Amino acid sequence: MIRTSRTSRTRRGRGRARTALGSRLRGTAPLALPVGWGAVAVAWKFGCPLARQPGLPMRIATSIVFLTVGTGLVLGVRRQLRRELARVRAVAEATQQVLLRPPPARLDGLALAAGQLSATRDATVGGDLYEAVATPYRVRIVIGDVRGHGLAALGAVVAVLGSFREAAHDEAELGGVLRRLERALQRHLRERARDEHPARGRGAPEHPVAEEFVTLLLLEVRPDGRLAVLDCGHPAPYRLGPRTERLPVGEPLPPLGVLPLPAALVPYTGARLLPGETLVLHTDGAEEARDHRGRFFGLEAALARAAGGSPEGVVRQVRDELLRHTGGRLDDDVALLVVRNDRVRVPAQPAEPGLRRPRPAPSTHC
Repeated sequence: MIRTSRTSRTRRGRGRARTALGSRLRGTAPLALPVGWGAVAVAWKFGCPLARQPGLPMRIATSIVFLTVGTGLVLGVRRQLRRELARVRAVAEATQQVLLRPPPARLDGLALAAGQLSATRDATVGGDLYEAVATPYRVRIVIGDVRGHGLAALGAVVAVLGSFREAAHDEAELGGVLRRLERALQRHLRERARDEHPARGRGAPEHPVAEEFVTLLLLEVRPDGRLAVLDCGHPAPYRLGPRTERLPVGEPLPPLGVLPLPAALVPYTGARLLPGETLVLHTDGAEEARDHRGRFFGLEAALARAAGGSPEGVVRQVRDELLRHTGGRLDDDVALLVVRNDRVRVPAQPAEPGLRRPRPAPSTHC
């Protein structure tokens, strides 16, 4: 049994080695022709007596040969780099689909759409996060912004999103979900600080990585359109209806990672999303984006112009106006999550004709 297991492991190891060797050989295949051609040119130059003869025609011929070889090498390297870039982009797109997966078009009577722009050039993911899930405790939505942007913030995004996708289904109260997110972020920051500075002891001061924080908006949509909101230093969303306005979210809590959460977490429940109304959740990169003159982007005005459209249309119009305003140069990541209440308001049903309320008995008092 042990000998068979060792044999199988040896075979698997040899198979992986052959696969890796084959991948390296395929990667160098575009360079085989120009390298071989170059070897022939060098052998012709130094080994052939005819190539060493003086004269302008022979010099021209030699220069043409070496120029052709150099061009072939450059084209081969360029082709290999383009293939490698295509593979990296494919991996990045797959990562985005898993990390910031598009929300479902419909979720328990709600229509949704989302969009994201990264401030890092050629990056498809950044420091913003969002998710919407239908749970036994109603639809729950999160949007957040990790301090900083780009690839360095991905670890915190993974920690918070992964925790939300589990806690949203497990926790009956919205405050319980938020506490799970706080613990996940703290654990991630401790592990990252330990990995970056393993020499620090337990009693040593924390590394500055522990000062990272996440602004967060946690929201729950109830069947009657009433909202429960916990805001951890995040910009309040906009509600698009008869007019475009900020949604009240109550007293904000500190961002996750700055201060411990208070003992009592009471969601704000004084706002509603009526049938036909749209809620636009966003990160602060949308409101703080500037043009070349330093003027801020008018997000509220852009949303007012987009009001009445589908969630996909709102995301598309705001994204296009944002890119035109900034000239395509963003200083911070931007995320948008649009939710429209498509639930039908059920009017009060009249009593059936055959059923009548009993009349009160006549009074016997004088």
